[in-house]
Amino acid sequence: MLRLTWVQPEDLLVHELRQARLDGREPKAVEARWRAAGGPETPERTGARAHRVSRYLRLLAEDLLDELADLPGRFAEDEPTDLARIRSLCPDRPAGWSATAPDPRALEAAWLGRAIGCLLGKPVAKLPLDGIRALASAAGNRPVTGYFTAKGVPGDLLAAHPWDRGCAATCLAENIDGMPADDDLDHPLLNLLLLRRHGRHFGTDDVARLWLDELPPGRTATAERVAYRNLLCGIEPPHTARHRNPFREWTGALVRADPHGWTNPGDPAAAAGQAYRDAVLTHTANGVYAAMFTAAVIATAAPGTHDVHACLRAGRAVIPPRSRLAAAVDHAVRLARTTEDFEDVVDELQSRYAATHHRAHAVPNTALIAAALTHADGDFAGSICRAVSGGWAADTAGATAGSVAGLLAGTPGALPERWRAPLKNRLASALAEFDGCGFDTLAHLTHLEATRP
Repeated sequence: MLRLTWVQPEDLLVHELRQARLDGREPKAVEARWRAAGGPETPERTGARAHRVSRYLRLLAEDLLDELADLPGRFAEDEPTDLARIRSLCPDRPAGWSATAPDPRALEAAWLGRAIGCLLGKPVAKLPLDGIRALASAAGNRPVTGYFTAKGVPGDLLAAHPWDRGCAATCLAENIDGMPADDDLDHPLLNLLLLRRHGRHFGTDDVARLWLDELPPGRTATAERVAYRNLLCGIEPPHTARHRNPFREWTGALVRADPHGWTNPGDPAAAAGQAYRDAVLTHTANGVYAAMFTAAVIATAAPGTHDVHACLRAGRAVIPPRSRLAAAVDHAVRLARTTEDFEDVVDELQSRYAATHHRAHAVPNTALIAAALTHADGDFAGSICRAVSGGWAADTAGATAGSVAGLLAGTPGALPERWRAPLKNRLASALAEFDGCGFDTLAHLTHLEATRP
């Protein structure tokens, strides 16, 4: 029996109940009706229960999803999704300045950094923090300073904390042979394709059409899979982001943001606006802000004239100042500046968010990325290792931290050989056009888009 993850109404409902609590929408009455009817919990790791529920429960779940969507939220005024309102709340957003496109070598370092950070985090992307620390400790890799390995790790520990699916064969230090396919690379690649076809003035409808043409639906997950389903059901953007989509504030839009920063060097506000048009296909509010923040950070880093702290400040300036994402970034940066041991930073962030937020939610992951970059002062190895060691969506956090730090490093040669050599200038992709492509080729294609009028 095929149980497709991230789309079953009975599974979506339990995630929506959690999101409703985060939004200040009181879901107790809805939750009580679901429990009284015998509605199940949703598995944390898989996104779908092993067995289908009754037709009655499925129909009830659909009704309750719609009922939850109509509840008023406590943060609506401070967390709009409309771009004009977002901008009105950000009077200090940075103005653009004249900047040439980044050197292709810097773009290669950014693509390579993104892949390395993702690859470092892939094996442990779904593990709890104690599992990540136990595996690292057993291999003599705590604090994390290199790719994860099974060598020297007791079998019972590996059984208790298994590597993410498929990663044991492709993502451990002993068997890396090029960059394996991952959505943390596929989605930025898709946006590179978007820019090649439509330029920087694309619309959200262009994003949707490209997805339908080029992105295999089975290679989507969470908010992207729900939005894809909504498109096939005839729901138009930006309603695709909200309709029965409890993952609309998770990390999917953040993952796609890098090309928007790379192609707007020196103009973080323009990069944020470009990321917005992409993000609203699948996300709302803090999910959109995470993408805008990331794009603005990268646009500020692209000319190579600012340190990581100035880049983070520019990203912070394009998101609503009273949003939960802004508060999370501010807290994380302060914490990283005043705490010597990064494990203490992670413990504080975990205590603040772990009980209430899913591991893939944009708020804690963006906070972790900002903390890692701040604490490492933008150093490449320090940034990716800190980001991955923080848990949550370790591959996503590692990828974004690696992209920013790689761009700031300026050349592929500035990234340590031990990190980049196993990738062999080759990545696999679900997108046929890029499968087997080299990072130098990606840098060239990105540079062409950054210099397009």
